[in-house]
Amino acid sequence: MSKNIPSLSDNGIDRLIQLMADLRDPNGGCPWDIEQTFQTIAPYTIEEAYEVADAIEKKDHSSLKDELGDLLLQVVYHARIAEDNKLFNFEDIAQAITDKMVSRHPHVYGDVSHKNVQEQALAWEDLKAKERVKKQGKAEESILDGIPVGLPAATRAVKLQKRAARVGFDWPDLNPVIEKIHEEIEELKEVLDQTKSIDIDRAEDELGDVLFSVVNLARHLNLDPEQALRRTNKKFEKRFRGVEISIKDQGLKIEDTNLETMEKLWNEQK
Repeated sequence: MSKNIPSLSDNGIDRLIQLMADLRDPNGGCPWDIEQTFQTIAPYTIEEAYEVADAIEKKDHSSLKDELGDLLLQVVYHARIAEDNKLFNFEDIAQAITDKMVSRHPHVYGDVSHKNVQEQALAWEDLKAKERVKKQGKAEESILDGIPVGLPAATRAVKLQKRAARVGFDWPDLNPVIEKIHEEIEELKEVLDQTKSIDIDRAEDELGDVLFSVVNLARHLNLDPEQALRRTNKKFEKRFRGVEISIKDQGLKIEDTNLETMEKLWNEQK
């Protein structure tokens, strides 16, 4: 027996919550949705977050509305799984995040004031550190505690570096940061210049050091390394597609085109 479509008289959130309850209902729900768990849905949640970022990058506001809806669905999905397991529900999530934001904004909901954004950012991190201690029920063992290992590597590197910088473990200006990049590149070259077979494990280790140092430079420039790389990816894609079009216009196939010709066309795209 089919279920009634969530009523249009309800607000959007209530309709969405009811829809998810219908999909997860063991009696007449969707078999696929019923089988899902936090673990199986998590990859979709991450994917939807990236699609939101992609719509923002493209300034496609119509798609952004749709992608935000897809991401909201993921939150409702996790909330429903939690409710089915008698853990918490969507209302609990909404109340918890509201309470957290009130607590983290004493300069809005209290008598605290900050001289500038930098001071506010430091206060924000202090509040988050206190929250972590309260949640864990004990003092942090390291200032690096609480940084999720599942973050994109470059993003996590920035967070690790910022935490260390809070206690003074940081270069004072750009010169030593750039020198460190050159130092790490030289160490990588030493591994690659071995006369015998390359030690892949060491090469990965040294390459990681290079990347970490480059992320550090981005942080000192107040740039997002993920955004910078996305920008270069976009630039590369545009230029390479231009090379492909130029080759096709000549009646040739890119697979049969030599590197010299492709580099010439690449430079023309620049």
